[in-house]
Amino acid sequence: MAENNSKSLYQSLWNSADILRSKMDANEYKIYLLGLVFYKYLSDKMLLHAALLLEEPTNDLNVAQKLYEEAFQDEEVKEDLLGELQYDFSYTLEPSLTFTALVQDIHKGAFQLENLAQGFRNIEQSSEIFENLFEDVDLYSKKLGATPQKQNQSIAEVMKELSVLDVAGHAGDVLGDAYEYLIGQFASDSGKKAGEFYTPQPISTLMTKIVLHGKEDKKGFSVYDPTMGSGSLLLNVKKYSNEPGTISYFGQELNTSTYNLARMNMILHGVDIANQHLSNADTLDQDWPVEEPTNFDAVLMNPPYSAKWSAEKGFLDDPRFSMYGVLAPKTKADFAFLLHGFYHLKDTGVMAIVLPHGVLFRGNAEGKIRQILLENGAIDSVIGLPANIFFNTSIPTTVIILRKNRPTKEVLFIDASNDFEKGKNQNIMKDEHIEKILHAYINRENIEKYAHVASFEEIAENDYNLNIPRYVDTFEEEENISLVELSSAMQQTQQTLQEAEQSLYSMLQELEGTNEGANNELQQFIKAMDFGGEKK
Repeated sequence: MAENNSKSLYQSLWNSADILRSKMDANEYKIYLLGLVFYKYLSDKMLLHAALLLEEPTNDLNVAQKLYEEAFQDEEVKEDLLGELQYDFSYTLEPSLTFTALVQDIHKGAFQLENLAQGFRNIEQSSEIFENLFEDVDLYSKKLGATPQKQNQSIAEVMKELSVLDVAGHAGDVLGDAYEYLIGQFASDSGKKAGEFYTPQPISTLMTKIVLHGKEDKKGFSVYDPTMGSGSLLLNVKKYSNEPGTISYFGQELNTSTYNLARMNMILHGVDIANQHLSNADTLDQDWPVEEPTNFDAVLMNPPYSAKWSAEKGFLDDPRFSMYGVLAPKTKADFAFLLHGFYHLKDTGVMAIVLPHGVLFRGNAEGKIRQILLENGAIDSVIGLPANIFFNTSIPTTVIILRKNRPTKEVLFIDASNDFEKGKNQNIMKDEHIEKILHAYINRENIEKYAHVASFEEIAENDYNLNIPRYVDTFEEEENISLVELSSAMQQTQQTLQEAEQSLYSMLQELEGTNEGANNELQQFIKAMDFGGEKK
């Protein structure tokens, strides 16, 4: 039943997007749709809880709405109820501003955008947890319509479509997963822009299972993503931990819209407010977090590839980068992101980061950083992924696994570049491909044409170049061809050709021109064809 619920939920959410699809691109309308779904979720949850507090529990939102309105008629009941709701949820909405009341207004033709805007403001002002959460949802954008009436109508239509969804009644992570589904749909629908905040689920699963391996039962597991996007990498840990309620999530994101998306995503996945530690800032520009805790059990990262950064000399004194003596180049911040994440890893932790292949072999400053990491035994594994599996790039990528205080400096190389299923726009890694990588990662054994454990000496001989083909030979020799078989096949082909020529010659001989000139032309044509010489 849950699966059907989620499927119909996915479909309904996606259908709601149809209303806005003709007006703006996916990267813009996602803000409206996800914002409205979130507002409905908060509103519905509060209404149903209010009915429970009023000792008349119900799953019918219209009934709950009526009870809530009636409670507001009695000042004493109203005060107690609002106090309880504020304590339980950190926000309240007055009866006229709930999603249910606004949809009732839509059906009466009395809906005003200003009321929805006021509802947004009320939630944002209820607690710092919700501060500026709806700031990107521009209800008065000309893209919704040229006039206030058109803008009103566009939002009303989306709200009507969403009103049938039971977003508060879904158990577990169903709504959160539907949110993830939508984010994924937006990423594929609008390509590069939206792809920046989304890591495809199979890669997310692979990285999460690696950092969590052997610690699935750990209470108080902490995970950090300094380039968190919509938070999907962080939230994946919740899926695979046996103590999900005790996980602490630390995440930072530069883009404010995407940061707000991650905040909504956390709440929709039922993550306790006390366990969320999210920041909206530039990860490289200034270190974060700098107050305890600063080191984590796991670091998960999918940073923007080969991004530009300042690389100012002052960063050479920054504890994140100082021990390497050089900085990542201005035009390629890949190693700056990697070193930032590694700096925040516990001595017992595991880090997984996705980067383009260039980090494995580029020289100069990057070569020096790579050599120091290898000399310190920091690089545990290098996993080559197929090309075209991310929404925002078709280039092949690599997952690098890092650890501190390893007893060895050997590196496991896995070449999974051919393990995918071809999709319409993207290549797709299936469960069996991910399991194959995990099996090789856990067992750390040489597998012909797939995995190789390279000693430090072998890597040093290769000048600290980690390009995967140097260590995993996937070359397939062509089959030996029997000359006898080839000769026989050629004779067979020749015979077939001769038979075809004979047949064509016979047909041409039966033809006659309509006059003497045409007849001469035909004979010349047959002669020019030169059917093996013997038929001339």
